[in-house]
Amino acid sequence: MNPPAQVLPTFGDVLAAAARIAPHAHATPVLRSRAIDALVGASVSFKAEHLQRAGAFKFRGACNAVWSMTDEQAARGVVTHSSGNHGAALALASRTRGIACHVVVPDGAVKSKLAAIEAYGATLHHCAANIAAREAACADVQRDTGAMLVHPYTDARVIAGQGTAALELMNQCDGALDAVIVPVGGGGLASGTALAVAAMLPGARVFLAEPAGAAETAASLAQGERVTQFVPDTICDGLRGTLGEPNFALLRAHDVETLVVDDADTVEAMRLAWSRMKQVIEPSSATVLAALLRHRDRFAGLRVGAILSGGNVDLDDIAALFAKGRA
Repeated sequence: MNPPAQVLPTFGDVLAAAARIAPHAHATPVLRSRAIDALVGASVSFKAEHLQRAGAFKFRGACNAVWSMTDEQAARGVVTHSSGNHGAALALASRTRGIACHVVVPDGAVKSKLAAIEAYGATLHHCAANIAAREAACADVQRDTGAMLVHPYTDARVIAGQGTAALELMNQCDGALDAVIVPVGGGGLASGTALAVAAMLPGARVFLAEPAGAAETAASLAQGERVTQFVPDTICDGLRGTLGEPNFALLRAHDVETLVVDDADTVEAMRLAWSRMKQVIEPSSATVLAALLRHRDRFAGLRVGAILSGGNVDLDDIAALFAKGRA
């Protein structure tokens, strides 16, 4: 049986996840840039999750979910839906345990991400590019295979695993942070981060960077209820998911603040990270730097931890992407 969809993880679950995934996940470095500090007007410590296994923080949550399963559950394999990073992460995590993995992928997903999912040994199932189609396809695979669903962001095991990135960041910075900022899409990383920061640095603020073309988290928090009726229009393919119910509950409980950024600003932030820091990050990841630059007044003089969420980009599309940002 699948775990209850709306179980809310605790900080204890984050600590347990950190111990569980330690043999498998990278302890990614924290990077600094004097040039970017000067531009932002703050001291920024970048958590390099684009250097995580499978190229994104997603491996943390997927690994925790896979290794939380009983042997009987694992024998039936796992299934998920994903535009790329979570699918690749779950495929790799499944390979570490030697179990089957099925990934439902929407039409139009980034080719390099699909190639990674296949390279890690998962079976791909294609569907239309909307949440309803993805969930329906997952249900079909579950029925046919008996595989356990590992939802990309509402699964409590996934949320706890994602929270280990912030846990690690705070330990690496010896707790000397006034704020932490992460991208938000479905809310797995955001809610896991909120849990970890509230427990370890209760005086620190948590900020979420969200693309203007998929800003339902900002709208949901402003209205006090989830906004789900929207059509995402953003280059940040990893942030097009709908904010999950448990994620919304955790974010509301921990008083986070969402900062909305335009795609053009995100592309320029990505260019800056590539050119100044020499780090290959994807657009979804670059939203945090875009938010720091766009909202300098919110961070002036602060010590900020920023999670660079992933680095899976289609290199064949880079020139067009940068040109679009400048246009």
